Amino acid sequence: MALTEKHNVRTTLNYWDDPGDGLPPTPIFIGEGKVTNKRPHLPHEFTVTDITGDEDDYRLDTHGFQYCRHKSQEEEGFTSEESIKSVYYEECKELLKDITGANHIHIFNHKVRRGPTQWHHLGFNGKNLANRGPVTRTHVDQSYVGAERRLRWEFPDKQQADELITRRYQIINIWRPIQTILKDPIAVADAKSVPDSDLVGAEMVEDGFQGESWVVRHNPHHRWYFKYRMTPEDVLLIKCFDSDTSVARRALHSAFEDPDCRDEESRQSIEVRCLVLYSDSPCVRVHQDPKRGSR
Repeated sequence: MALTEKHNVRTTLNYWDDPGDGLPPTPIFIGEGKVTNKRPHLPHEFTVTDITGDEDDYRLDTHGFQYCRHKSQEEEGFTSEESIKSVYYEECKELLKDITGANHIHIFNHKVRRGPTQWHHLGFNGKNLANRGPVTRTHVDQSYVGAERRLRWEFPDKQQADELITRRYQIINIWRPIQTILKDPIAVADAKSVPDSDLVGAEMVEDGFQGESWVVRHNPHHRWYFKYRMTPEDVLLIKCFDSDTSVARRALHSAFEDPDCRDEESRQSIEVRCLVLYSDSPCVRVHQDPKRGSR
């Protein structure tokens, strides 16, 4: 059998520039059609390893991410919000149920990205969300504290939320190319290579919801991976949170520049963000300060 030729990429990934003053990272504000993000980041060199041909070696509970093949019935290029929510959401729910064995999938939002690199710095008359592009900063969408905040925001009945957090729950992003990816592909880091001490809780306010994500301190031992030339039938599952502390709980991710593809057209992708709920699996939880994530 012929070996798959690998396309490993030597590039830079942007990590939070900790000013060392003991203050929390600058909050991000998303709303009114724009993003305000003034957190300082610095680039650091890494090799991002192409996993093409070895996709089955990476799993949600061992690495924090997983690649799979799935053909969507979406035929409008993900341009219709109505179609995304009525057709694609249902596909995503069934896909996650099949892969995880979860009982219920609650989708809380999605992001379509078609804009240029560094889109949030370009202004576009203050309406940069309409030109949303790739995020080129290492991050995890929810901290451990932020995950519970999101669950309680989505399930505002206190008794119901209190019951849900006694069971295993996860937050998983379903990331799919809209067109074959060359420019600004997405990288994910092996959860085992990222200790909690590298993660810092950071406030993010989006349309009234006060969440908390992870920003990341640089560590040269982080191991980064991607799949070269992902197509619309290549789906990447990114775990942002898992209440089960015995498995991989989160995967750093970031878009990055492949120098060979710098002049290609802007990337087009869609990510759907899901609360994954289990009815019969008690969770093992680590106590966290309710005001902040790990520092």
